[in-house]
Amino acid sequence: MGRAFEFRKARKMKRWSAMAKTFTRIGKDIVMAVKEGGPNAETNSRLRAVIQNAKAANMPKDNVERAIKKASDKDTANFKEVLFEGYAPHGIAILIETATDNNNRTVANIRSYFNKCNGALGTQGSVEFMFDHTCNFRIPAEGRDVEELELEMIDFGVEEIFADEDGGIVMYAPFESFGAIQKELESRSIEILSSGFERIPQVTKELTEDQVADVEKLLEKIEEDDDVMNVYHTMQE
Repeated sequence: MGRAFEFRKARKMKRWSAMAKTFTRIGKDIVMAVKEGGPNAETNSRLRAVIQNAKAANMPKDNVERAIKKASDKDTANFKEVLFEGYAPHGIAILIETATDNNNRTVANIRSYFNKCNGALGTQGSVEFMFDHTCNFRIPAEGRDVEELELEMIDFGVEEIFADEDGGIVMYAPFESFGAIQKELESRSIEILSSGFERIPQVTKELTEDQVADVEKLLEKIEEDDDVMNVYHTMQE
């Protein structure tokens, strides 16, 4: 199996935030998608993807519809996607994706977490190059041959494909291939169970148990912040 498979397995094993946090993140994704392309999922590919992810997370349909309606309101604050980069103790690079309606608040909070945990908030571009920005899709595995599908999808950018233990097939590709893959799967009437973007570290670093605890302390503080959507790092898991 490739790097994307190992990365996904490690993240799945890692404890997730509470369901309420997941719903909050999806709600922000809906707002950003609607503000960008309108409330009609048929003409807004980004919104279609978020709705699929909401379904995969068992988010109630009423919650999704309320979020779309709220996002359509001109008075609803717009969220801006901001990327933060820095170092945790022991030379571990950290990349943080946020969605914020108050950048000053988010910057102050993220900086305080690094300062309190002996880390250092970096400048733009200081660690982003250490991660591959990827997109992924998960579809039902039933009746499909992974190797055959790989040959069919390679022309659309798919670089790694594998079956997961939950009856799905997962495909990974470069970030910029998202639209082409989404369009091809939809044209074939293949159900997209979920899709998204991830940043996979090119190289990871193994730490001692005590060192891992130092890094985890910072990661936990960052992940608890309401403005934080995703956190990636180069610590071996």
